[in-house]
Amino acid sequence: MKCGAYCACIRKPWPSLPTDEAAEAFVEQADLSQYDWNAAEPVSYEFEKKAAALNMRIPQNLLDAVKAKAAAKGVPFTRYIQPLIEKDIARSS
Repeated sequence: MKCGAYCACIRKPWPSLPTDEAAEAFVEQADLSQYDWNAAEPVSYEFEKKAAALNMRIPQNLLDAVKAKAAAKGVPFTRYIQPLIEKDIARSS
């Protein structure tokens, strides 16, 4: 099989980057075209101050499902819910 510069068969796995400093050093030094981007996911950063609070009642089974999904992603359930709301608002705009 003949491979060009972008060939998934020769992609390097991503290293573990436990700190921001380690990630910055890696990005500065590495040739990112050599790494497998198939598992990459978009990331969003929150800069706006959170001044409003939301209190709502939902069925326990729905809350349990949300908490399980959040735990699987390794985030608090409140942080898991916010992007869902943002995506729905953006989609309907």
